[in-house]
Amino acid sequence: MVNINFISSKGVLTKADGLVGETIMECAQKNDIYEIEAECGGGCTCATCHVYIQKEWIEKLEKPTEMEEDMLDFATNVRENSRLSCQIKIDDKLDGLVLETPESQF
Repeated sequence: MVNINFISSKGVLTKADGLVGETIMECAQKNDIYEIEAECGGGCTCATCHVYIQKEWIEKLEKPTEMEEDMLDFATNVRENSRLSCQIKIDDKLDGLVLETPESQF
């Protein structure tokens, strides 16, 4: 298990156990992180699993693909540290990852 820390837009921390190989989006769904809607189920076609990665973790993630960057154009309140959680695979180096969820995905 890999510890993933979700901070809601209201500042509430939820610690979740993620499985190596699943995505952050899948972990969020299993742990009732309601601010990650994931309407397309992880197909990278809707941008409703938008999250903000805390700066100290950005370099530990694989770079976003061109497709992910294109989909982020449809997300609300995009920041420099924005990512789509459906595109981030959990591995051991992400143990303790901290990310924030936006108030709205639309």
